Amino acid sequence: MSQYETPLFTGLINHAKKNPIQFHIPGHKKGQGIDLEFRNFIGENALSIDLINIAPLDDLHQPKGIIKQAQDLAAEAFGADHTFFSVQGTSGAIMTMVMAVCGPGDKIIVPRNVHKSVMSAIVFSGAVPIFIHPEIDKELGISHGITTESVEKALEQNPDAKGLLVINPTYFGVSADLKKIVEIAHSYSVPVLVDEAHGVHIHFHEGLPMSAMQAGADMAATSVHKLGGSLTQSSVLNVKEGLVSPNHVQSILSMLTTTSTSYILLASLDVARKRLATEGRELIDKAIKLADHIRLEVNTIPKLTCIGREILGSKATFDYDPTKLIISVKELGISGYDVEKWLREKHNIEVELSDLYNILCLVTTGDTETEAEILISALRDLAEEFNQYQGENQEISEVMLPDIPLLALTPRDAFYASTEVVPIEESAGRIIAEFIMVYPPGIPIFIPGEIITEENIAYIKKNIEVGLPVQGPEDSELKNLRVIKERKAII
Repeated sequence: MSQYETPLFTGLINHAKKNPIQFHIPGHKKGQGIDLEFRNFIGENALSIDLINIAPLDDLHQPKGIIKQAQDLAAEAFGADHTFFSVQGTSGAIMTMVMAVCGPGDKIIVPRNVHKSVMSAIVFSGAVPIFIHPEIDKELGISHGITTESVEKALEQNPDAKGLLVINPTYFGVSADLKKIVEIAHSYSVPVLVDEAHGVHIHFHEGLPMSAMQAGADMAATSVHKLGGSLTQSSVLNVKEGLVSPNHVQSILSMLTTTSTSYILLASLDVARKRLATEGRELIDKAIKLADHIRLEVNTIPKLTCIGREILGSKATFDYDPTKLIISVKELGISGYDVEKWLREKHNIEVELSDLYNILCLVTTGDTETEAEILISALRDLAEEFNQYQGENQEISEVMLPDIPLLALTPRDAFYASTEVVPIEESAGRIIAEFIMVYPPGIPIFIPGEIITEENIAYIKKNIEVGLPVQGPEDSELKNLRVIKERKAII
């Protein structure tokens, strides 16, 4: 088949054209049984292909027809031996990767700045995480990747590990030397699992970091919806044969996937693959040039800095994705969250994320010069307005970073242990039994089993103070934390 073909999307259209009488789910029956206002907004075409896994349309759990054809084309496009579609997002694909190689008590080497889905999979599987500390950028207040040296050291100490997980690229677009990391891991016969949530496009342009499949990784969970043009919640899991069994991967993915799979999401993966494979390089090239233009202009604005290639050069910053615009605002004396709110209220602009010191803007194939100039103009207005307050809130420019806590219990043991709730002010020194993170990006400040520190409590409170979305605990107000119950000595 040709990369210009869309077997799944085309099959759905042909089925809808037949207009069959449907005595099966979904109950809205081509939109006739759905709210009229919603139907008029969504459109009858979309509702006509909101279907279920009847025989003519194949079955994601055991594909043999149009879904298999679409997945085979995706595997060819991504340089994989097998590609599996995910309607559970990249989180579902990440959990599949971990659970496909790890069982109770098995070791898995992971960076500490992994997404919460990795830690959720570790809880579900009962695996034991061996943490590698990522390199910290103290200027920006963000984590980068892991170094080849740290990987070598972790494998020397844990040659029995069942897997090594790498983030490529990070949320902020920075990549480590993935090819070398894969070579090191494979010398120990350890499979490499890649969280490629923010890198679907890198495979299709030589000016971007090397993709997981190009680097020889064994599995990669890739968000097509984030930067590749498919609908939200649709992703792929790319697999190379050798150290992992694709049949086992399919079984695990099926266990974690709804049996009522969305054909609209699946079709969007099919058409996004076609566009990336046939037009990707040209479209991504335009996005890179547009991002470079924005970066150049932002760096002429007083008190704002948009990071470029100067971020490279350390052991963990091997390459970077220029379409990720990391804009440091700390010299303005305000937080990234203040900037996010200001841009929303004053210019109707939404950014990808903000933290204490930065905002992150993504430039994709869906952007044009019009949006670029609106952003540049808004940031000029921002600098002009807030420059006058310079000096009033200087403490925000002092970069504050979370500690990497000690792990006292495996995440699974902590998650299922006997627990109690204590005030956050009294929690230091206790073992936490829940997750705490700022989302986005969803990197945990605490995971179950770690010892709570005063420094990280202060970091959490600072994020809450400036309005950032701290999530995870049962108590959404963060006044109390769930911790492991301590047994008192018998007198």
